[in-house]
Amino acid sequence: MAVHEFDAVIVGAGGAGLYAAMELSRQADLRVAVISKLYPTRSHTGAAQGGIGAALGNMEEDHWEWHMFDTVKGGDYLVDQDAAEILAREAIETVYDLEHLGLPFDRTPDGRIAQRRFGGHTHHFGQGPVRRACHAADRTGHMILQTLYQQCLRQNVRFFNEFQVLDLLLEDGVACGVVAWEILTGELHTFHARAVMFATGGWGRIYKVTSNAHTLTGDGAAICWRRGIPLEDMEFYQFHPTGIYRLGILMSEAARGEGAVLRNRHGERFMERYSPTLLDLAPRDIIARAMITEIREGRGIDGKDYLHLDFTHLPRQVLEEKLPDITSFARIYLGIDPLRQPVPVQPTAHYAMGGIPTDVWGRVVVDEKNTVLPGLYAAGECACVSVHGANRLGTNSLVDILVFGRRAGRDMVRYLREAERVSLRRNPDRDAREQVERLLRSEGKEKVAALRQELAEAMMEYCGIFRDGAGLQKMLGILGDLRERYRRIRLDDRGRVFNQDLLEAWELGCLLDVAEATVRSALNRTESRGAHMREDYPDRDDENWLKHTLLYRNSDGTFAFRYKPVVITRFQPQARTY
Repeated sequence: MAVHEFDAVIVGAGGAGLYAAMELSRQADLRVAVISKLYPTRSHTGAAQGGIGAALGNMEEDHWEWHMFDTVKGGDYLVDQDAAEILAREAIETVYDLEHLGLPFDRTPDGRIAQRRFGGHTHHFGQGPVRRACHAADRTGHMILQTLYQQCLRQNVRFFNEFQVLDLLLEDGVACGVVAWEILTGELHTFHARAVMFATGGWGRIYKVTSNAHTLTGDGAAICWRRGIPLEDMEFYQFHPTGIYRLGILMSEAARGEGAVLRNRHGERFMERYSPTLLDLAPRDIIARAMITEIREGRGIDGKDYLHLDFTHLPRQVLEEKLPDITSFARIYLGIDPLRQPVPVQPTAHYAMGGIPTDVWGRVVVDEKNTVLPGLYAAGECACVSVHGANRLGTNSLVDILVFGRRAGRDMVRYLREAERVSLRRNPDRDAREQVERLLRSEGKEKVAALRQELAEAMMEYCGIFRDGAGLQKMLGILGDLRERYRRIRLDDRGRVFNQDLLEAWELGCLLDVAEATVRSALNRTESRGAHMREDYPDRDDENWLKHTLLYRNSDGTFAFRYKPVVITRFQPQARTY
């Protein structure tokens, strides 16, 4: 077994992980490692197309207070407002930092960073859409990855690419490392560190139709949950309105920001009925529900379960210069030229609002009193600092990963100046090794791919955009059956070298964990709020449910909920209309 010694280890090489690594590596005496299951620039941040929300005011009047208000209202008032204020204030500084680091933003004619409209972002506290999203065509996330990765290389961050982290090491309640499996060789590696950060992204692969890459299987959240750390607000999972029909590949909200509109089988711009002010730029939860309602009432295209995203009235220059990637996606995957034909779209599973609970410095907290677990950090989609509440606004994901990734990196520097190195126990890789050996030796007949498919299809049906108690109970039963069958799998490949069968089997265990946390949390919350729409409890219930959920999995296999209050500073909860 290889053992590596570092001051800080970061798991995940998306925007949050790379920004934290860059901040840490500015301290020349600190040894920093990033462990990634992918080559870093293939991380899922690269799929973020439309832009970063920041109230620069380059195109029209804008203020961070308006951005904060939109974030709080967009999250259906479940957002912690101290965190939302940090997000909106520091978004501005973060965008200019990225510009100085070399990110090639699009420009206005006078040379300032260009901005476009995005769903739920408004001026004067909801009076109308505002141009707030800073963009690099529709490749903004890709440019962020390239910029931050180059800066990390320049500052000698050590990368371990194509390593799958299997376990978190805790000693006496202090984080002290991780165990990872080198995919190429099958060898286990122990990374001993004084600080550990998870930035492992989301878990859209629990659903059949998703915008998420195949690698987004909830690894970091599942690992922490197994180690006794609760998961927060797991019932809130966002469906993006415009995924390519059946494929789920994203047609960025930037499309609607540039003027594309949604239409039903009659050619109607149906969002006029659901959001008279913001129309096609309403928040995602509202549009996704409107689309499903149109389909349920027989107004899907040709009576099927999709609608049209119409670009045909837009100038060629807009598609070619501002939306080149999604124009290309339509041509490649559907054989459709969006200049001439509308694009078939349906809601696609996109983003987890809940996750590993943290404070505003990215420190993982373990209870309703925000007790910090020393040495452990999380940021990005796997974390829940609760800036998204019950529904995330478009462009706020990139703001979240960058603002709180940077904050986590800076606090890790502070922590490392004070913390002693904690010794590892004997055989620190024992549990991870047992996981791998159990999967390799399993002599059952069940196929991992079939179990993953059944999980994704059932989650889509029973824990999707619309839910109810009966369906969620049925989903719990399905999960129990899938867990039992998971114990009886058999791998076709039992070798050690680049064993994708083994990787997908281990990932399935994570998918089952995060799916169960999602379903149990959805069943527990008997109200509708943001992306969590319970048809048997259709109204928001502030009296009983204006609070965060923390779900624990106990060592005996039982589950327990605790609750913590929402932080409210500036904006009292109101009816949410657009």
